Amino acid sequence: MGYVFDVMTQSQAEHIAHSWHYDGIYSFYDMEADEEDLAEFLDPNMRGESMFAVTKSDELIGFFSANQVSRDTVDIGLGLRPDLTGHGYGKVFLEAGLTHVQSTYAPARITLAVATFNQRAIALYRKLGFQDVETFMQETNGSTFEFLKMRYEC
Repeated sequence: MGYVFDVMTQSQAEHIAHSWHYDGIYSFYDMEADEEDLAEFLDPNMRGESMFAVTKSDELIGFFSANQVSRDTVDIGLGLRPDLTGHGYGKVFLEAGLTHVQSTYAPARITLAVATFNQRAIALYRKLGFQDVETFMQETNGSTFEFLKMRYEC
């Protein structure tokens, strides 16, 4: 059985926000690391229908957001359950997400932003065809961090 993408429930959002904690430098991605991000993630009106809980065999394994930023472009965000990271599951998870976005929104391109320290994710994105667009600075988690904007042509 493959991955299933359903609009995230409040219970799933609360579970992810309060119990998913990443190790080492990846703790940057803990939902509780940034109050604004946490509030947005927990607010069902802000999440809307663009935040998906991803399950496999009825087990929550990740989340995937898809925001249509223009007629041709969907911007994505994603997170794999902490205990599944670093074990090679990211490729299949991201491929499933790209397939979901393409079949749901039919965009010409998909974009994402990733912290530049996250070389593990950047390598995966490049391997699957994402191209570097630009770097930019963004305030988050109580400081300013460098991010890389990437683009995938569908």
